[in-house]
Amino acid sequence: MTSVYFDASIIVSLLINDDLNERAEEFVRANSPTICLSDFAAAEFSSVLSRRARMQTLSRSQARVAFREFDLTKGIVALETTTADIATADGYLRRLDLPLRTPDALNIALADRAGAALATFDEPMARCARALGVRLAAV
Repeated sequence: MTSVYFDASIIVSLLINDDLNERAEEFVRANSPTICLSDFAAAEFSSVLSRRARMQTLSRSQARVAFREFDLTKGIVALETTTADIATADGYLRRLDLPLRTPDALNIALADRAGAALATFDEPMARCARALGVRLAAV
């Protein structure tokens, strides 16, 4: 398997026992991908956990454990978001034919720059990535 860019939906499902946890874990077990994570996806992951803790759908203890596990993910290809990534995302948004939001456009741009297949549970984002010619991982 080639390298795979994990967006926040995949990261959250791997580290929190949610509805998609088993599916995410099976994908990793079956494919043993080289995982790419961006600083942007890491911030989105933190945002999701923080929001869930504030809404009390996740305990603070569970959030802290997930943060700790995430912080131990060494050996993963880390991507830093660049000005060029933001410009690429802006170009995607200016097409006007895709129902993209800025975070999705940025994740697609990062996956594309990395030459990685995009792994996401976000179906609208996946459809946009496909329309933009970005490879998708079959999660």
